[in-house]
Amino acid sequence: MAALFDRPGPFVSVCLATQPDIDNAAQRSLQQWRPVREELAQAGAPAVALDAIEALVPDAHHDGPSLMAVADESGVLLSRSGSEGPAAPRCCYATLPLVGPLVTWWQTSLPHVLVVADRIGADITAVAPGGDSSTEAVEEDAGPHLRKVGPGGWSQRRFQERVENNWESNAKAVAERTASVADYIGARAVLMAGDVRALQFLREHLPERLVPLVRELDGARGADGGDEALLDEARKQMASIAAEDTVAILEKFREEKGQADRAADGLGATMEALNAAAVDVLLVHDGPDDRRQAWYSPDAALVAQDSGTLRDYGVEQPRQGRLLDALIRTALRTGARVRTVPSTVVSEGAGAILRFTP
Repeated sequence: MAALFDRPGPFVSVCLATQPDIDNAAQRSLQQWRPVREELAQAGAPAVALDAIEALVPDAHHDGPSLMAVADESGVLLSRSGSEGPAAPRCCYATLPLVGPLVTWWQTSLPHVLVVADRIGADITAVAPGGDSSTEAVEEDAGPHLRKVGPGGWSQRRFQERVENNWESNAKAVAERTASVADYIGARAVLMAGDVRALQFLREHLPERLVPLVRELDGARGADGGDEALLDEARKQMASIAAEDTVAILEKFREEKGQADRAADGLGATMEALNAAAVDVLLVHDGPDDRRQAWYSPDAALVAQDSGTLRDYGVEQPRQGRLLDALIRTALRTGARVRTVPSTVVSEGAGAILRFTP
């Protein structure tokens, strides 16, 4: 997303509902897209960018209930599927890409690992930051005595101990791979489901640093690894964690604001902090009808409500773009995080938690 702002623009930006659970979903999506395309074409959007986005529309419902895409004359620059579709289509052809919906999607698409285990091994699904996922099966050699049996006589205990050792060995291999994947993607949670005994062994062999991230779900390992109910529960768990993140950030903002310390509230104070590279977390409300404009420097991380302020900074040719997108552009270029929040949290749709008081 940050790389979008390195390009000169203008950009075609689209956010559509794609309705995955209806009949003729592809045709419905195209019907929704056609008036959007016409509106963008009338605004001057190049046909090559519109064609590139249109190619995504028919199959977008397979990935989720919304399609967000940004394109220019070179083609599609970024496309993602969101967890919720917009109430109405959003689109623009402008000097800056429409990134508010992308920020909202990003903050709810947390990296995590889903482990569905049995006594042979597990299916491990890694969901990277932004939602891209992949699944792999980890299985050790089950051996001839995978299940506990009751052969009777003097050998029964020896058979059962061997079976237990096999189960634990399998769980150890799963734990090692889970830890490797979790560390690689920076997982915020390790979700586990499956056989009770396998999960017990798995917990015992996970590194201590990952144990606080573990949340257990109901579900079992299937032949095709496609338990939709389990995947839905995993999504709910991650949505809950994302909501907890937002609550913590808002509490921090209120605390700093109440102490008149490291917080900015309102456009003027927020822009001043952004231009001083003092923002740690930018808080913005992305109203779909918010078309306010701001000025920004094409070559530097500067933003202002009027072009004269930027010229005072030495910017010779300020450019104008949608206010929210200009704020986000400046935040990302100064290494700040960005969070979309309800309108009641910040004044004039913008606020910030600061690294220091400028």
